[in-house]
Amino acid sequence: MGKRLKHSRYITGFDGIRSLAVIGVILYHLMPAQMRGGYLGVPVFFVVSGYLITDLLVQEWRQTGRIDIKQFYYRRMKRLYPALVTMLVGASAYITLFQRNLLNNLRGNVISSLFYVNNWWQINHGMSYFDRFSGESPFTHIWSLAVETQNYIFWPIVFVLLMKLVKNKGKVFLGILGAALFSAILMAVLFVPGQDPTRVYYGTDTRLFSILLGGALAFIWPSTRLKAKIPSQAKKILNGIGLGSLILLILAFLFLRDDLSFVYYGGMFLVSLLSVILVAITAHPGASWNRWLTNPVFTWIGKRSYGIYLYQFPVMIFYEAKVNVANHTFLHTIMEVILILFVTELSYRYVERPLRSFNYRQTFATLKESFWAPVKSRRKIGFIFSSLITLIAVVGVIIAPTNSVDANQQALQKQIEQNKKAANKTEQPPVEDSSGTAQSGEASSAEQPQSLTDKYDLSNREITKAKNLKVTAFGDSVLLAGSKGLTEIFPKMVVDGEVGRQLKDSPPLLQALKDKGELSDTILLSLGTNGAFSKDDFAQIMNVLGNKHQVFIINTHVPTRRWQNDVNANLEAASKEYKNVHLIDWYDFSNDHPDWFYDDQVHPNDVGSTHYCHLIAKEILKGV
Repeated sequence: MGKRLKHSRYITGFDGIRSLAVIGVILYHLMPAQMRGGYLGVPVFFVVSGYLITDLLVQEWRQTGRIDIKQFYYRRMKRLYPALVTMLVGASAYITLFQRNLLNNLRGNVISSLFYVNNWWQINHGMSYFDRFSGESPFTHIWSLAVETQNYIFWPIVFVLLMKLVKNKGKVFLGILGAALFSAILMAVLFVPGQDPTRVYYGTDTRLFSILLGGALAFIWPSTRLKAKIPSQAKKILNGIGLGSLILLILAFLFLRDDLSFVYYGGMFLVSLLSVILVAITAHPGASWNRWLTNPVFTWIGKRSYGIYLYQFPVMIFYEAKVNVANHTFLHTIMEVILILFVTELSYRYVERPLRSFNYRQTFATLKESFWAPVKSRRKIGFIFSSLITLIAVVGVIIAPTNSVDANQQALQKQIEQNKKAANKTEQPPVEDSSGTAQSGEASSAEQPQSLTDKYDLSNREITKAKNLKVTAFGDSVLLAGSKGLTEIFPKMVVDGEVGRQLKDSPPLLQALKDKGELSDTILLSLGTNGAFSKDDFAQIMNVLGNKHQVFIINTHVPTRRWQNDVNANLEAASKEYKNVHLIDWYDFSNDHPDWFYDDQVHPNDVGSTHYCHLIAKEILKGV
């Protein structure tokens, strides 16, 4: 396929489908509460890609009787590699200069991305696509490019073997369909409800079905063999089916949350089938959907959809690390979208488009010309700038530590781990003297233990009341960060904390505690740090707890996460809706005290933990 295939069609409507897919993905990351299923834009991309690649291979085979695999690889690399390398170099240079905390594992991320094995690298390093707080990286999204490119590497070879050995297109279609079903079944088998689904979400073996379904369609629905003139009734039927598939896809984008087991038990497969239907109708020249999905906006976005997808994560991660996006969320969302589109346009204009037609055999000569170009020429300035950025990026990749944390992160991790170990033990409560002093074995002989009344600014009466109160504390890493102090004040408190825990995942965990009789009359909930939740999610928690318990809910201080205000508003609404639910306003109490927190502005440090425990104790003792 060195020269253009005869009769090959450019289906402009596919730019519309790509636009819808990339809009879904971006809004899933920027507005997760509104676009809950936007991650499903990825299988839509996969289906379109699978269809287009296979359709071109089918055309080439029909016209020439062979596949020029070398040319196939060359064209794919020219299309995909320049923008990927530009993103990796630019992001690595930025991290090296301005965000050194992200240097950790940079080398592994970059190398695995360059060789298109990033999905397996992330799986092997325990990364999570769904950790919206601690695990986000500017390279998280490269997993999908790895899956797609792994398919590009093997598919033309498999295609040639199928054409030579099987020959019958109907049998080939059924064979590919069978492989797609096997991949979808594998996703269902390997998925474990209640656990992080990243393995099945990232795995090539468990995600290939979307690409295979698109490829299978090309054998029975080749774009160049479809008739433009069809009966009006057939046209109406095709248009109706197209409309139905589009509506169902949009509904899935809006409502099919990533934590629903249905997604992995066939839901994503069904979304891929809906995408196949929309692709088929759009490809048909007799239907109207190609025309309906073609407009200047969709054409602009569709042609740049690869770049938009590529640059979205670096822009979002870098922006949100420097700006408190929780306030004025909509304004920051608009700003991030503008930045993503701006960076994408620069890449499309100065990297992707020029390098598609670039003759790579002349690379050395071009570099030589750029080196010797006049100092003030655009060419020389561009050469110096790109060389400098590349050098900084290379230095960053070389000096990047592996599986390392900085001193601040180390202190927080140590605090959480120690508190988690303490929370997991069923120890005898510390013995107190008559003055309300905790006699802890951890204090060195040189230290004089501080009175709890002084340390936490509580009265003797409050300390005595707290000593006899049974409390079940259930929550996330913020609770763990402050749990040592809470168990000093409430020696009969049982702490059940887990790093990364989300409110929407908590009802079955609370039900398990209830079934074992481990829920006290007083319950403390610290949830909401790690992601948004709905009114229904909280209602499920209250269905478990009922109205016999006094439930104290702590709101959140996560200024760098866009869900902070939504979470706090939902918690406040819950405290008004349920008579036995009481709000502890940690956000308002701590908001003017950045010195109370570690660098992440979320977890209280030693000073902040004292204030955290004081507030919680005051509110609980006042409410029971």
